[in-house]
Amino acid sequence: MYKPYASPVYKANKDVKLTEPKVSKTLFFFLKLVGRLYLFVFFGIARILLHGEEYLFDSFKRALEGKSRCIIAFRHPNGGEPQLLSWFFLFRLKSLARKSGVRFSRQPHAVFVYGYEVVRWGGWIARFIMPRLGAMPIHHTKLDREGMARIYNAIIGGDYPLALAPEGQVSYTAESVPRLEQGTFRIGFSAAERMENKESDIPVEVLPLSIHFRFGSWGKLTLEGLIKKIERFVFSDKSKKSEKYSFTERLERCREKVLELNEARYSIQSDKNLKFEDRLDNVLEAALESAEKILRVKSEGDFFTRMYGLRQICWDRIVLPGVDTLDNLSRLERGTLDLRAGEAWYAGRHIELVDFCWYFRIPLPEENAPQHTKVEYCQNLWDFVSRTLGGAYHNRINIYPRRVIIQAAPPMNLSERLPAYRQDKKDTIKKAIDDLEKAYLFCIDDVNNM
Repeated sequence: MYKPYASPVYKANKDVKLTEPKVSKTLFFFLKLVGRLYLFVFFGIARILLHGEEYLFDSFKRALEGKSRCIIAFRHPNGGEPQLLSWFFLFRLKSLARKSGVRFSRQPHAVFVYGYEVVRWGGWIARFIMPRLGAMPIHHTKLDREGMARIYNAIIGGDYPLALAPEGQVSYTAESVPRLEQGTFRIGFSAAERMENKESDIPVEVLPLSIHFRFGSWGKLTLEGLIKKIERFVFSDKSKKSEKYSFTERLERCREKVLELNEARYSIQSDKNLKFEDRLDNVLEAALESAEKILRVKSEGDFFTRMYGLRQICWDRIVLPGVDTLDNLSRLERGTLDLRAGEAWYAGRHIELVDFCWYFRIPLPEENAPQHTKVEYCQNLWDFVSRTLGGAYHNRINIYPRRVIIQAAPPMNLSERLPAYRQDKKDTIKKAIDDLEKAYLFCIDDVNNM
């Protein structure tokens, strides 16, 4: 029997309160016991491998000794990368480095930057653990002086490397780099300037890390199961046997049907002469406009400015910022806030579709495509189905990999680029982003050529 993917949130909630981020070494022991079990949710019993280890070892060694300030710029294609890297840095990195003759001056660890919405939907476990690992929340679209001050303090005077995702959010693909935001280098160059103002010769570096998944026989079996699940959801006529279609045709049939339903939902005239990506862009624009109408927000800015702004409004209406209690409100006041929260929840269904589908503009895999490419696409195709039904990230189905590969690339020294940065900040940041993308593409090619 079909069950809805999410339940409407009709009531506004008081603000989420967090303790000040501070690394608790007592928590490390607890995480060693349960951390690997938690990772099972994302990666099963996959073996975790490290490549480009010389870059990671050297960067950590110098950062832990205070000889550099390290910003770990990690890819975020799947959703579980921060948890994976936290566990890996704490409980695997030291022993692997020792085998290579590298010894750290202290226990390796990294403090992560995350969007404030994570602790809003992540529940009490996230709210308890993340601050005690030193993780720092930041608002994505509105001024957050306190959050930025924490980040700069962590880079300039912290004990551990800082880790953040230049993609800004889950990107749903490990085999390409769809988009990188400027935030990593804006923060990095500003930190490098502050270090120089302190008359310090300690460089600020950005270390690229790329995460990749490889699948075995279990992946092949569950992939077929996922495709059949999608077909059962999408088609009601069971007489149309899927066996007569090729792998690519099966995916294309499902994708086309889901797209048509979205076009009908937003009263878009379906034009089969347009490419899938162009038709999907029409759906994205209509979904954004629908959310803006529900929230009564004027359409301003580029695509991501609009999407992130709408998401922030939704969260701020469901979880009220700066509000410790709702007990003193009249029934009328509380009812009005609850109504706005309900509207925000429904607007959020459009935004969740937009959030995912921008990244779904990727070609269908061919019959002879690598298995990891097929798995990634089918996982995303299921996301296309679930977002059409009003779902969100937590409805994603992960096929467990056999191996998770952490690939490091040579670090980028931002302090050496400061003269160019002072002359032309915009151009220097753009070149840095281009170099980071090249580093990620190098990682992708290196892993694929193993």
